[in-house]
Amino acid sequence: MSETSPFCPQPVGSRKKKSRRIFLKSGAALLLSVLVPRLSYASQILAVRVWPADEYTRVTLEGDVELKATQFLVKDPLRMVVDIEGLELNSTLKEIIAKIQPDDPYIKQVRVGQNRPNVVRLVFDLKEEINPQVFTLKPVGEYRYRLVFDLYPINPVDPIEALIEKGQWLKDQPAVKNENPALAEVLPQPMPQPRLNPNPEQPLQTAPEPRNVPKLNRVVTIALDPGHGGEDPGAIGRGGSYEKDIVLSIAKRLKARIESQPNMRVFLTRDADFFVPLNVRVEKARKVQADLFMSIHADAFIETSARGSSVFALSDKGASSTAARWLANKENSADLIGGVNIKNQDKQLASVLLDLSTTAQISDSLKLGGAILGEIGGINRLHKGLVEQAGFAVLKAPDIPSVLIETAFISNPEEEAKLLDENYQNQMADAILNGINRYFVKKPPLSKNRLT
Repeated sequence: MSETSPFCPQPVGSRKKKSRRIFLKSGAALLLSVLVPRLSYASQILAVRVWPADEYTRVTLEGDVELKATQFLVKDPLRMVVDIEGLELNSTLKEIIAKIQPDDPYIKQVRVGQNRPNVVRLVFDLKEEINPQVFTLKPVGEYRYRLVFDLYPINPVDPIEALIEKGQWLKDQPAVKNENPALAEVLPQPMPQPRLNPNPEQPLQTAPEPRNVPKLNRVVTIALDPGHGGEDPGAIGRGGSYEKDIVLSIAKRLKARIESQPNMRVFLTRDADFFVPLNVRVEKARKVQADLFMSIHADAFIETSARGSSVFALSDKGASSTAARWLANKENSADLIGGVNIKNQDKQLASVLLDLSTTAQISDSLKLGGAILGEIGGINRLHKGLVEQAGFAVLKAPDIPSVLIETAFISNPEEEAKLLDENYQNQMADAILNGINRYFVKKPPLSKNRLT
């Protein structure tokens, strides 16, 4: 007969066996509690952003872990179907429906639903055939893991054709040798006046007459590059202003002024809030055979006391100062923030090799930068009295004089207020135009056998 405990009617041997079973079950439960959550954990969508533009529409899903997606295209009607694994539908992801705007060039609407357990399906109803690029981005800056859909048209927008369609390629210019008669029939359209605040009238009509207006024997093309855009806000001021918005406004004001000059026309690398990779900005300027390239920015530093305007040119011998090297590294990181599909990049285009023509480009860039810096010094304190140099990726067009203009420090509260002020933006645009004219007075553009 088995022994029994006064506290339990079960035999002692039976209790020992049961204890072992409880211990084993507890160990198994502990092991499962460690493993199961990892196996069944569903990713969470933290944010959804849509960036429509004429060139392409970008859709970004930001999650707490890396997302894996597969996609395919369907015709009749045109659709792009995307399945995202390891995901449960949540309210944040549903916001994508309302974020598709009626004027989006490529997306009519989007539908979203739980296709099966842990798989969410997105169906994009399309307006035309597209060439989608889908890729993921690792955490960087304030962003977590991003899944990016770039919807490019099958027939990409040609920069020159886009300018012709908008009536901005010819502005009643005098006849030029080799002029294309088909382009001469294009009539200019009135330009809307850009402003941050839509209420006050922009005082363009009171802008001072540019000094030293050069006599140009042909039409020159100036490429303006508003920095950052889309996923990349650039620097953010203490008051919450975004560099990308301020520099686009300044660029549009400068564009209107340049186009009022005889024999000058302008190309913007971006005319809205979308991201353009650094090498594509250079490529665009070369496609329109730009005579000058100017990238417009608003500086930032960890110390809010830093202030003043600066102008930078490319260097093939290292940075001219530690600060210039630091700034170049910061600006060159725009591709990481904005998000570039590395697999799709042409490595040859991504890094323009310095050659003999770059030496002449740097020399001309320093002259252009000096002329602009001299004019900017009349409206704002200069951070440095000379044009600085560093390895800015966006200045690496070997055949186009190129400068990067830091209009003021957005990280300085006083200068942030200036940058948001329309009068200061107008003054900055006037100063840059005067610098361009000073440059061309001393260095008239050479004749080119080109389509004008």
